[in-house]
Amino acid sequence: MANIKSQIKRNRQNEKARLRNKSVRSEMRSAIRKLEDAAASGEPTGELLQTAQSKIDSAVSKGVLKKTTAARKKSRLASRAASQG
Repeated sequence: MANIKSQIKRNRQNEKARLRNKSVRSEMRSAIRKLEDAAASGEPTGELLQTAQSKIDSAVSKGVLKKTTAARKKSRLASRAASQG
């Protein structure tokens, strides 16, 4: 446990941010998983791809993901969806 007042406050702020980021990351991963499941079973993936890409973009705008990481994820999802669905 921190003794310094500013570090105690910083720990509180970090915890709030961690919980916020966790929910954003979880939503993004769930959307990606739904898309991959649909692509594997041969279902149409158009709407799911759009949703997953939207969640990834939202994670970037909230600072959870870097721009290049998001671009890589979106590219891989699109190619997977096109080849399987």
